[in-house]
Amino acid sequence: MHIAIGADHRGFTLKQALLQELASLGHTAHDVGAFQEEAGDDYTVYAQSVVAAIKNGEASLGVLICGSGEGMAMEANRTVGIRAAVVWRPEVAITSRQHNDANILVLPADYVDEGVARECLAAFVATSFSGEERYSRRILAMDQHPHSQTT
Repeated sequence: MHIAIGADHRGFTLKQALLQELASLGHTAHDVGAFQEEAGDDYTVYAQSVVAAIKNGEASLGVLICGSGEGMAMEANRTVGIRAAVVWRPEVAITSRQHNDANILVLPADYVDEGVARECLAAFVATSFSGEERYSRRILAMDQHPHSQTT
């Protein structure tokens, strides 16, 4: 599977470790940056790049990493069809995929260690959407919300 991954300066070190984890799990990573730890960078750039990779078919799933995870998730979730989930435990990763068809895993680098992040990533990429009608109905309702952006 092709997976886009991006991080700002607070998530940079964890992103480097997760690039290795993706390879060990047999996935192809599309690294959108940051490519060096730069304190003045903006998380929005990386979130937009991962979203674009998913929307244009370069990636099936995405991973975003910043300090709290919240900024990345907020930026990514502005786009119809993107469902970014802030995850701190593998069980949350599984539920976000099964129930919400999350397509971007967002990790809070300030609050999860590398081991937990690896477990969350492995659970996220190994889990599929359940397809249950009630979950599909809710996802459709989100995508049809009048304030959603299409790009």
